[in-house]
Amino acid sequence: MSAELTIGLDWERLEEGLPEEKSCFGMLQVCFGNILLTEGQDGFIDCARRGPLVSGYHLAEWLAWNWWRLTREPRPDAPNSDWHFAHCLGTVGAGYLWPNITIASDRQRTLVIAKPTRPQGFSAFRFTAHRTLVMPTSGFESALDLFMGQIQGKLRADRVAPTNFDQIWTEVLAERADPDTASQRELEAVLGYDADEGDAGQVRQLLGDADDLGHDAIIEIAADHRPGHGLPTAAEIRSWATDFGRDTRPADIPRITGLDLRARSTTPAWRQGYQGARTLREQHGLAHEPLPDKRLAELCAVSPEILEPAQPSPLAFVLDDDSHRAGRVVLRSNYPTGRRFELARLLGDRIAGALDEHLIPVTRSHTYRQKLQRAFAAELLCPFEALEAFLDGDYSEQARDDAAQHFNVSERAVWTLLVNNDRLERNALDDDAETLGAAA
Repeated sequence: MSAELTIGLDWERLEEGLPEEKSCFGMLQVCFGNILLTEGQDGFIDCARRGPLVSGYHLAEWLAWNWWRLTREPRPDAPNSDWHFAHCLGTVGAGYLWPNITIASDRQRTLVIAKPTRPQGFSAFRFTAHRTLVMPTSGFESALDLFMGQIQGKLRADRVAPTNFDQIWTEVLAERADPDTASQRELEAVLGYDADEGDAGQVRQLLGDADDLGHDAIIEIAADHRPGHGLPTAAEIRSWATDFGRDTRPADIPRITGLDLRARSTTPAWRQGYQGARTLREQHGLAHEPLPDKRLAELCAVSPEILEPAQPSPLAFVLDDDSHRAGRVVLRSNYPTGRRFELARLLGDRIAGALDEHLIPVTRSHTYRQKLQRAFAAELLCPFEALEAFLDGDYSEQARDDAAQHFNVSERAVWTLLVNNDRLERNALDDDAETLGAAA
């Protein structure tokens, strides 16, 4: 049986404070199986403790308020203070010392990072846990549900009147139960908004486009938002398909068998993409050699001319017609290796994805779907076994650059393959959920 996340408190007495604060006071413990994420050193008695003394009421209120962002919003390339306030337990406040734990979701799996604190001078509690964990987002949601129930049960047992937390949590449960409201809240969350605090016009536009192009596709585009930049509309995407695209025949794209497309929550995105590309090569007789442009284009059922230098589109994507018998492939990159990689990502989404929407977008975000695309493309264009043979144990920067030229990919793609397959230090490639030594 796999480990599960648990959040709980050992109740203790608090002499002063509001009724809800006193009711829910105790030693906080966050565990993943037998892994403790809240342990630390108590500065007053100079001994190790399993967690800090806090009021769980404030944590529950914070978790309820940020529920949609915690479970749906991916980590941006450069998290700002607003993102940190919605994803880092250290910001709960209310006068307590909270664990240095950061939570981020890629929509399928949730990353929980616990880091030690190193205060200057005396500290009432110094956290010592240093672990990175990954779990299905559904499991993370279940842990929150159980904790919220624990807090509500304690409040009712102590006859504390319904609180602000009760109101927020009741609203969240109602939103989760209503498909239309849940879609709106998810969209707001990936855009970095709290509930009902985003640009209402933008949200309405995106929800309308989701009816046209597909809900998941629009969520992926929204997850790639950049501050100060607008998001493309369905009308603009259709215009770009006409202006920049090349015809494709989806029915001519090869399919594979034996890949479990339902395993997203339990399988890292990079491994799912890797397995999809490896299976494609095995089932369609592709040798472990560099993939020529012509063969790549054939696999994608598009003319090789698409890989030639051309005016780039603002977005890389495939847009199918209503019957999925024809479509337009659009690439964004100016560079040959970038165009090859984008085309391979689009192929990977069709083969290793489990969706049947009109739009397949390629973005820069850190969602599960985009990470799967990148891993598929890297393995398809630069098979790891062939890369290992080429490098012959030399993982230096020069050797990686030579390999990139040999396989006609970027040096970044080579680097990522080596990190994911434990040939380079895992902390050498971003703070990414799929490239850290994570327990899953």
